[in-house]
Amino acid sequence: MSALPHGRAPPATLRRGWCPSTLKPMETGDGWLVRLHPPGAVLTPTQLIRIATLAREHGNGLIEISARGNMQLRGLTAQSHPALVAVLLGERLVDEHDGDGPQRLTLISPLAGDGEMIDAAALAEAIEARGRLVAGLPAKLLIIVDGGGTLSLDGFACDLRLLAIAADRIMIGLPDGSWRGPIAVADTVEAVETILRRFAGHHAQARETIRRLRDLSPEALAALCDLPETDAPPPRHASRRAGLFALGTGRFAAIAGLPFGRCDAATLKALGHAAEAQGTRALRLSPWRGLACLGLSEASAQAWLGEAGGLGLITHDEDPRLWVQACAGKPACLRAETEAMSDAARLAEAAAPLLARGLSLHVSGCAKSCAHPGGADLTLVGREGRYDVVLHGTTHDQPVATLDLCDILRRLQPGQDLFARLSAAASGH
Repeated sequence: MSALPHGRAPPATLRRGWCPSTLKPMETGDGWLVRLHPPGAVLTPTQLIRIATLAREHGNGLIEISARGNMQLRGLTAQSHPALVAVLLGERLVDEHDGDGPQRLTLISPLAGDGEMIDAAALAEAIEARGRLVAGLPAKLLIIVDGGGTLSLDGFACDLRLLAIAADRIMIGLPDGSWRGPIAVADTVEAVETILRRFAGHHAQARETIRRLRDLSPEALAALCDLPETDAPPPRHASRRAGLFALGTGRFAAIAGLPFGRCDAATLKALGHAAEAQGTRALRLSPWRGLACLGLSEASAQAWLGEAGGLGLITHDEDPRLWVQACAGKPACLRAETEAMSDAARLAEAAAPLLARGLSLHVSGCAKSCAHPGGADLTLVGREGRYDVVLHGTTHDQPVATLDLCDILRRLQPGQDLFARLSAAASGH
């Protein structure tokens, strides 16, 4: 692969809605960002160690896991990128096509295959294969395949939601909150392909205004699916996102989160060696910005969590950092107007009592909202070194004030106005 002219990434990489990949890096403030899509979002310990080594050899050694369970390597250059791609493809560390559609179309639980009503991983793999046959799908399209197991994926936004309700029955949720089905697992892939092809036709006619299923009119959205409408399934309890998970018959898994989705190569390599030492054969990337270590005994899972905790990772669900979404910020991002990620660490500590009560915090270096496109109880939007403060909204909503970090930290303390307003909201959770 030849380097791009003048050492710059494609102009599209600075456009919102465009997705980087292994073959198409994104230009950022600290070099190029490459997004990896390992097959099935699964890596062996050896592969994890290898990726950490490559991140240091070809980039700046910073590694991120996104809310879609993808891995990102930062700090590459026009000179280092071709060599990295050759290794990743040659060693099958990524599964990628060179088209414009989604590199990964589906999202599954990091514990998929254990204690679920269906084999969500196998169904997702079949949908991925069929989805690549549908031309003209936008890059950000997402289908959640929820096997109805221990970890609920209800909290993630998507275009289509497949939810197992029995051993051979699935319901299909549309973005307007309506549900279709039920349908047999064996018939699901064909039904999903029909929906995707019909949506691709709408997108082709209005590429700038119809980018996701939610952009369709109610009538057009309803016409995507031939299944009868049905009652919505009952809501599920929010999942634990880190710690020890019992899977039955003496099997356990452990999930560790990366603080704000980022770590360095040395940390990831140590985590891979720890998994290797405990005898695991697989780790799956978690949409809660972490890694699930699979197929362990209870003692091995606890030992791996101990190693992860010693590395500064999130190993219990009460950690306030789990309730904070933060983008890379300055200087890593060209658009960021604040040091969002480093500020997030201070904010998580200051707001810990509020976060422990279930409130959410989003720290965004600009209005682009890469880390978390949805709303949060407290959203901070970078603006010329300060933050627009938005309560119970998104980066595009009207702020109640524009403050510097010190003012926000002070006003998040008991007896101050932000603390009082957020506490009142927490009482209604």
